[in-house]
Amino acid sequence: MKSSCTRAIVIVLFSLMSLTSYAADIQAGKSKSAACAGCHGADGNSMSGTWPSLAGQHASYLAKQLNDYKSGARVNATMQGMAGILATETDIQDVAAYYQSLELKPIKFDDKLIAKGESIFRGGITEISVPACMACHGPNGSGNAAAAWPSLKGQQPDYIVSQLQKFREGSRANDTGKTMRNVAARMSDSEMTAVAAYIAGIKYGPTKLKFSSSGIRA
Repeated sequence: MKSSCTRAIVIVLFSLMSLTSYAADIQAGKSKSAACAGCHGADGNSMSGTWPSLAGQHASYLAKQLNDYKSGARVNATMQGMAGILATETDIQDVAAYYQSLELKPIKFDDKLIAKGESIFRGGITEISVPACMACHGPNGSGNAAAAWPSLKGQQPDYIVSQLQKFREGSRANDTGKTMRNVAARMSDSEMTAVAAYIAGIKYGPTKLKFSSSGIRA
C-alpha cells in the first residue's frame, strides 16, 4: 500500500504544479462562499451526513474537488453547478483557503463501532487485502496536504460511508490511481460504517480516544 500511496503522491504533485501559484485571500473566500453555507454550514460544519463538513479541510484537496466538479471528473449535479459559479482558479483558491481556516467542531457518532473501526483504520483487513486507512490519511486522520488527500478526522460518518459506496460502485472515480476504488471494492457496508464512526471521533489527534455515553468525544 505504501508504494501505491507514493505513486499517487507523485501523480498528484505534478497535477498541482500545473495550477497557478497564488496567495489566496481568505476574506475574499468568505464572501465567495456565501452560497455554500446552505449545505455545508455557515462555519463550514455541516449539520447533515448528506453533505461534508469543510471546516479545517486541506485547501489543496478542496481546490482539487472543485476543479474536478468543473471538469466533470467528479459528478454531482448540485456541486457542478456550484463550482461553475467560481469562474476562475483565483475564486477556487480563495474559497478553499477560507474553509481551511475554519475550525471543525465535534459531532455525534456511534461509539459502539469504535473498536472495529479503529482496527480497520489502523490495521486494515488483512484477509481481504484492505490496507490501513492511516497508510495514506495518517495516524490521526489528518490526510496529506501536499498530495491533496483529505483530512478525514471529525467528518460526518454518513458522508464517509456514502463516498466509500460511490467509490465501490464506480460512480465516484476521481481518486488518483484508483486507490480508493480498489480499497472500497473489498469492503462491506458494515466495515464502511465502522471505520466511518471511528473517523468521526478522531478530530483531536492520535492520542487515546475517550468517548462519552452520548457518542460525542469527551
